Amino acid sequence: MTGNAKNLLVVEDEEHLAAGLKLNFELEGYHVDTASTGREASERLLQSEGYDGIILDIMLPDMDGFELCRRLRGAGNFTPVLMLTARNAAEDRVTGLDVGADDYLAKPFDLPELLARVRSLLRRRGWDNTSGERGRDASVLIFGDTRINFDTHEAFRGEASITLTQLEFDLLRYFAENAGRVLSRAELLEKVWMLKNYPNTRTVDNFIVRLRRHFEVDPTKPQFFRSVRGTGYKFVWDGASLSRAG
Repeated sequence: MTGNAKNLLVVEDEEHLAAGLKLNFELEGYHVDTASTGREASERLLQSEGYDGIILDIMLPDMDGFELCRRLRGAGNFTPVLMLTARNAAEDRVTGLDVGADDYLAKPFDLPELLARVRSLLRRRGWDNTSGERGRDASVLIFGDTRINFDTHEAFRGEASITLTQLEFDLLRYFAENAGRVLSRAELLEKVWMLKNYPNTRTVDNFIVRLRRHFEVDPTKPQFFRSVRGTGYKFVWDGASLSRAG
């Protein structure tokens, strides 16, 4: 895989859908590989030079997308993952996020929305890889007994390592850079998810629950990631520090 085109892996066992997705992504300028099973996807991910994003169907013939995503994250692969699911139950969406997916989209979906979601995932990855001012200023975050290194993608609570997704790192960094300021759900969607005027703010709430589960002593009584009724959330900075790793 060469050139400046972004590289996508579409993991979908419905042949006609996989072919349609490949065609439409290629028309948008992406380089696209496809896989119809979890095993084939795993082999491609091991053998390739790397993908910029993965579009992953949950229902696969040999393993479900949840398991494949779990294995990827367990192996230290944090390529952004957008899950596709024919099951729109809330517990399925939560499971997808819990195993490390960055976003999800229920079938049937509108193609423009899928393309917008993928653009959002890739912009976030580009934000993380940049050597610009944002990256230089936000290398290490320390609050409570938690230490986050944005350069090395490492997170620790005390001596215990915590596995975070790319989106969780992005959300943490935005909170750190805006500590003490109330952030609306709309602002978080626009600045972190890169989704402007996106109506579904439940996505933000789900990720706040995940951050609290990771970092709060009592997630039901958050000390750091606090709700502001009717407005949004703020990161309370007590004793925290944000500095350049040295």
